[in-house]
Amino acid sequence: MSKSLAAKSALLFGTAFSALWASAASAQDAPVATPAAATAQATDSDSLGDIVVTAQRRRENLQSVPVSVGVLQGDDLRTYTTGGSDTLLELANRVPGLYVESTTGRIFPRFYIRGLGNVDFYLGASQPVSIIQDDVVLEHVVLKSNPVFDVRQIEVLRGPQGTLFGRNTTAGIIKFDTIRPSNAFEGRATASYGSYNTISVDAGVGGPIVKDVLSFRVSALYQHRDNWIDNTFNGVSGDGTVGGKNVLGRFDEKDVRVQLMLTPPDTGFTGILSAHARHYSGTATLFHRGAIKLGSNDVSAEPRDAVGNDEALNSPQAYKTYGASFNAKNDFGGVTLTSITAYETTSGSSRGDTDGGIAANFPGGRFYGQSRGRVIDLDQLSEEVRLASNGNGRFKWQVGGIYFESRDTTEFAQRGFFLLNNSFGTTPNPNNFVVLRNVNTSYAGFGQASYELLPKLTLTGGVRVTYDEKTTRLVTPPRNAAGVVTFPVTAATNVRLADTQPSWEGSLRYEVNPDVNVFARVSRGFRGPTIQGRNAVFSSAFVTAGSETITSYEAGFKSNLFGNTLRFNATGFYYKVKNIQLNGNDANNNGLLFNANQAQAWGGEAELTWRPVRNLTLGLGGSVLHTEVNDTRVYTPVCKLNGVVTCTVLNPTINVGTATLAQINGNALPNAPKYQFDGNARYDLPLGNGGKLFLAGDATVQGFTSFVPYKTIEYTSDGTFEVGLKAGYAAPDNKYEIAVYVRNLTDEKNLKGVLDNYNAAVFNDPRIIGVSLSGKF
Repeated sequence: MSKSLAAKSALLFGTAFSALWASAASAQDAPVATPAAATAQATDSDSLGDIVVTAQRRRENLQSVPVSVGVLQGDDLRTYTTGGSDTLLELANRVPGLYVESTTGRIFPRFYIRGLGNVDFYLGASQPVSIIQDDVVLEHVVLKSNPVFDVRQIEVLRGPQGTLFGRNTTAGIIKFDTIRPSNAFEGRATASYGSYNTISVDAGVGGPIVKDVLSFRVSALYQHRDNWIDNTFNGVSGDGTVGGKNVLGRFDEKDVRVQLMLTPPDTGFTGILSAHARHYSGTATLFHRGAIKLGSNDVSAEPRDAVGNDEALNSPQAYKTYGASFNAKNDFGGVTLTSITAYETTSGSSRGDTDGGIAANFPGGRFYGQSRGRVIDLDQLSEEVRLASNGNGRFKWQVGGIYFESRDTTEFAQRGFFLLNNSFGTTPNPNNFVVLRNVNTSYAGFGQASYELLPKLTLTGGVRVTYDEKTTRLVTPPRNAAGVVTFPVTAATNVRLADTQPSWEGSLRYEVNPDVNVFARVSRGFRGPTIQGRNAVFSSAFVTAGSETITSYEAGFKSNLFGNTLRFNATGFYYKVKNIQLNGNDANNNGLLFNANQAQAWGGEAELTWRPVRNLTLGLGGSVLHTEVNDTRVYTPVCKLNGVVTCTVLNPTINVGTATLAQINGNALPNAPKYQFDGNARYDLPLGNGGKLFLAGDATVQGFTSFVPYKTIEYTSDGTFEVGLKAGYAAPDNKYEIAVYVRNLTDEKNLKGVLDNYNAAVFNDPRIIGVSLSGKF
């Protein structure tokens, strides 16, 4: 942690606490404020109950919010992750319009909402999707991987969300709300054991320390899986890599969070102090070299449990993350003042065999490649203050500001080399690494107001002005084997970009009747300029991209029908992104960052939950999406290794030097599925003792998806699916549950990512069968 950030952290924590505590002391007659919560509570076994969300920083019924919001309850997420899968990756296909993937293991998820995301695997990459955990924005890609555990509810806010939440964003926000402390002693836990010695424990317990004054909650997550993938390499490489049976695929996730909630009686004050720690180690993403055959995207012939890696020491990955936040609220009766102060720090490294297998012969020799990314130190500090009106009158408002600062020192090492002989004993250049210093500073002021123009007709508007600045400095340049600096003398080693832009939104909501609402929304957002410094490891200058802006239009309806036994919500949208930031790889697998003139998309999402008869609940969600890039001037490098094109390119191409470039005008955005569908069902069979037997199932289907910005036959998937089942016994009042489960029932081998130059594939998790036990008190 830098001294400047430490000083600012102490100052902001102290100032926020002192100011709000003083306010609390002067508001003796104000009612006690309780923490914002959003839970789905069924009124009885026949109806669905209401879902309360905080999509507009207020507790509101989901059906009354003029924003497209997808909601996933904590219990549902825990069902999907019973087999030890990554809690964040499981969100893909669970909420219509949301897609999540990673080609850098469990420490670098990439999020896409309505097709808008970022495929760049650079540790300093910016993303158009913001992650908010307990009202704290997590911006760096490693921080975004913080696991979700003891969670109460997840809200996905689709479309630009620059008015109220954290950092400005062009695609949307994923908001995680954990279970907060309460003044009643309570706890819950879910534990499971399955294939490959997969263990998962997600638990939380808490209650009063001083009745109605001070309470606590301790939450923990533990996940483990043994190595289950063979490394078929049968030699000893230049860096010491040794193959063997069951030497890859493991993970150990250990996380804890402690919360203290202070609620002095008759003050209107609520303060929640939260601290958390994460220790993770495991295997980085494995690329199966040559698994994708020329002219086909069929990967069925490639074994999922074996890969040949002749370098990178079997791809180790490990990170440690710590953080703390203080969320203080004071209810003055007519208004509520909120301050959220947070600090996050992380460090760790990831190493991988980037060519995805044992070096293959190419004209002139054999190619080897491995890379390492290491966050030496990362510190993030944020302070947000809001003042909001209370009550349910015709006019509601809130104003606020946020300050954000992130500083990191990152090392990139590239061990790629090409041999003119077949000797495994040649060692790559040990000096081929760089150290970069990145700083991101941003601050903004924002406000939102809503007014009931006519009975049942409400207008909402909001605006934000954001300043965003990024700086990247080359601390240690690359050197050749003789120790001579190879970075170009003329290349900039300290790049700064900054921009100030407005964001705004306006919406109308009309209540047709108490059970049906319709709404329309138009919004504008922006993503600040971006610097990519990773290319310095290849002795290439930094790459930059200017700000992108988005204008989005959407309209939809929300309904509760047939006595609240059927909830059906749907939204249609259109958006246009100007100066969109895109990514690709050049012929040497170096990352490229560039702006295209624009991209546009249209589509829709729909979600239905139905309880046709008592004890049977059905759910169905779906999205359809069309995206396209509009710029005839933009070309991106295609799959090519040592002068050989390794895939079938369907776009017009040109040759520039040794590179082959494809025109991407009219192409779909990468990782933007044309459709996604998910379904779930549960039937409970009541027993005489008040307990019940149950059978539950879920399924997801993903439509055509391109993993690269240019059109190919190979680097796509279409119609992939997964199915999960669970059956068991639930005790009276659901005090405990014991069940058997299976995830990925049919053991589908789905393509989830590619490394195009090597026709390398990334796969989903295998079938996991196990038992689970959960309980609460």
